[in-house]
Amino acid sequence: METGGRLVTMSEKTAEPAHVSVEGVSRHFGAGESRVEVLHDVSFAVDRGACCVIVGASGSGKSTLLNAIGGLDSPDAGTIHVAGQEVTSLSPRGLTRYRRQHVGFVFQFYNLVPDLTVRENIQVTAQLVRRPLDIDDLLRHLGMYEHRLKFPAQLSGGQQQRCAIARALVKGSDVLLCDEPTGALDRHTSQQMLELLDDVHRRYRATLVLVTHNEAITAMADQVIELRDGLIVRNETNPHPRAAGDLDW
Repeated sequence: METGGRLVTMSEKTAEPAHVSVEGVSRHFGAGESRVEVLHDVSFAVDRGACCVIVGASGSGKSTLLNAIGGLDSPDAGTIHVAGQEVTSLSPRGLTRYRRQHVGFVFQFYNLVPDLTVRENIQVTAQLVRRPLDIDDLLRHLGMYEHRLKFPAQLSGGQQQRCAIARALVKGSDVLLCDEPTGALDRHTSQQMLELLDDVHRRYRATLVLVTHNEAITAMADQVIELRDGLIVRNETNPHPRAAGDLDW
């Protein structure tokens, strides 16, 4: 892969099509004097099963880019392909189907339903697909089985984030999109959460795209993309990703 905006559509290692391909994507908000260019001709590709960390300061366009990949926002220009499907050409109904079938979201502030138990929060998402993962097996793997009947208010921040990860995975999602998943956690819990994300994306063979402002997290990635003022200023592979537990900041 190269920096400078060239789209790589084939993996150099496997000669297989990239799982996520972004080409020439631009996005602005507002009009006239209030117009803000958030993304400028952004192009990159992520291999299937890779961990890609998108890093940048607040306002660099990270979350806007993630939302576009997830079908939550539409760019002004450019195309996005996921698993060979052009996301940017889908109708509203098609986008709903795409999100159900392919994408799991993990947000900074969990977005759990407060009046539902842990298991019920996951069950709501499981009902969106025909063949969800086994909820109890998933909860056991994430260390949440003993908390399955608790409500979100009875959980720690780390436990709520584990529940959010289970909810994202239960559909069998092949793309896991994480928007500052450690932003609301302390350092120790953040490292535990990163270890968990790294483990589950490899165990369930999901492509992980994680946005963060924390440069230290890039050391665990297979691919690092840096955004600055809506432009890609770095796009590089990491031949020797570090274990999440070995990160230091």
